[in-house]
Amino acid sequence: MNLNCIIIDDEPLAIRVIENHLKEFKNFSLIGKFNNPVDALPMIENNEVDVIFLDINMSKMNGLAFLRSIPISPYVIITTAYREYAVDSFELDVLDYLVKPIPFNRFMKSINKLNQQIYLRQNAQQAQSEPETFIFLKVDKKLVKIKYQDILYIESLKDYIKVFTVDNSFLVHKSLTSITEELPSKKFLRIHRSYTISLDKVDSVEGNLVEIGNKKINIGRKYVSLTRHIILNRE
Repeated sequence: MNLNCIIIDDEPLAIRVIENHLKEFKNFSLIGKFNNPVDALPMIENNEVDVIFLDINMSKMNGLAFLRSIPISPYVIITTAYREYAVDSFELDVLDYLVKPIPFNRFMKSINKLNQQIYLRQNAQQAQSEPETFIFLKVDKKLVKIKYQDILYIESLKDYIKVFTVDNSFLVHKSLTSITEELPSKKFLRIHRSYTISLDKVDSVEGNLVEIGNKKINIGRKYVSLTRHIILNRE
């Protein structure tokens, strides 16, 4: 699978380093280089961009602020000279965090991580095409079968998720990103960095809130546009 990527960084030397590292990987196509996120936005909106190598401290716009402003983001690998933004970055679901100067062996580790995520996503998408109506999740050392139709929503709790069903809840050692990729995309939607919901169970939408049963769930700012479009245009 060929991956289209762009680099957003206001340091020409940093761009050259990443560009040279990328040349060692045949399945990557560098389709754009930008010195600020504002100039990169049309490329992201009008083209299929799979991966962004993103600096944080830039003159026109902070890289993390940029991530919060776009409704859908490709895989993002942070490339920065500062270590202190790591926690904030991973809360925005970045794939990896590289600290400059970036040695090739560390860059290669990041690429391997990216390829693994893509492989898992492809397997999940293939599984979605099959007529399965349930998922097995490991709960208290045993695999529990949970029907899709019973799931209301899923909440992220740091290293765990809590799956809320019609008549129960299950604590699972798994990330929200991982479980969302495993569930059928036509039935489940991530609407916040901490919540994935069952589209069939949505009772109402009011402003930036989704109501499922007695639970009101905030829609994250970066998810608002896509969430409202999908919910309001479902057949």
